[in-house]
Amino acid sequence: MSLTDRLDQYLQSESLQAVWFARPASFAWLTGGGDNVVDRGVDTGVAAAGYDGEQITVVTDNIEAPRLREEELPEGVAIETFDWHAESLADAVAATSPTPAAADFDVSGFESVDATALRQPLTETQREQYRELGADTAAAVESVARDVDPSDTELDVTGALRDELESQGIATPVVLVGSAERAQSYRHYTSTDTELGDYALMSVTAQRNGLHVSTTRSVAFDPPEWLAERARKAMRVETTALAATRAVGQEGGTASDVFEAVQDAYAEVGWEGEWRNHHQGGAAGFAGREWIATPGNESAVVLPQGYAWNPTVDGAKSEDTFLVSEERVDLLSGTGDWPTETVEAVGYDLELSRHSVLDL
Repeated sequence: MSLTDRLDQYLQSESLQAVWFARPASFAWLTGGGDNVVDRGVDTGVAAAGYDGEQITVVTDNIEAPRLREEELPEGVAIETFDWHAESLADAVAATSPTPAAADFDVSGFESVDATALRQPLTETQREQYRELGADTAAAVESVARDVDPSDTELDVTGALRDELESQGIATPVVLVGSAERAQSYRHYTSTDTELGDYALMSVTAQRNGLHVSTTRSVAFDPPEWLAERARKAMRVETTALAATRAVGQEGGTASDVFEAVQDAYAEVGWEGEWRNHHQGGAAGFAGREWIATPGNESAVVLPQGYAWNPTVDGAKSEDTFLVSEERVDLLSGTGDWPTETVEAVGYDLELSRHSVLDL
């Protein structure tokens, strides 16, 4: 089903004449990857994309219109422009749109819309963009990871990762580098001036064309004896989550169904209850996580869709982004040039090659 088909159904079901998106992820989703971001510190962009049952229209001010038209928007998208000093984006959308209407930002008199469900499943074009982003992200992260030294600080490596990714037009909403000391203490090892030491985890969520890829790589210099084994157990939990995602998606189940399999996998590998220490991930696409699995999350498991599961086992982690369809579980964030280990899912007939610890 095309994007406009989904929106036609939405407009009909909600008795609306139009729907508008100014939040960057949904703007990109509707415009085929267009970027409406100037200031990353705000929730909404400098333009809104709307659909009225017939055409896609973008509303923006006279500062941004030329750049968006020439560099961000596909042919056929209409642009309505207002003077930057005359009114706000919300007022301009209200003046342009037929009503009743909905928006994903505050527009007077409009209903509110959450685009999460509309953005799933991924279209064929989006899946191809996702494959390219995944490969580019993995290549960038692995390039930096191979060149680190135990005396490098977490901040040193964070800067290198951001530089490598941003140079390819890939935004970096999340870059976490955990030294041996801090990766054992925290699941979200926000970078500091601590030296890497015996080993390090590097976790990235990267974004381009509105799509998000998450990946983690582990490198070791003089690792603790337990690191490889704990990493292997995290890989098995991740593989189980992916196998359960495919099975639950085929059956029309929910995130909570997958989470049950994750809990069982932790118990099977000898770390029952370890899931309580960190969120386990979930659906990915036009957000780092379209939803995060919890015991009570009834979000639908949709196929084909991106999924990024990120189990941790006390100082070790396994995380990549996959495209899961009814037939396949395909790695997106890989290069084929990193050590791997084949592991089995718990309770499912699936084996995957997972990224293991690189000894430097």
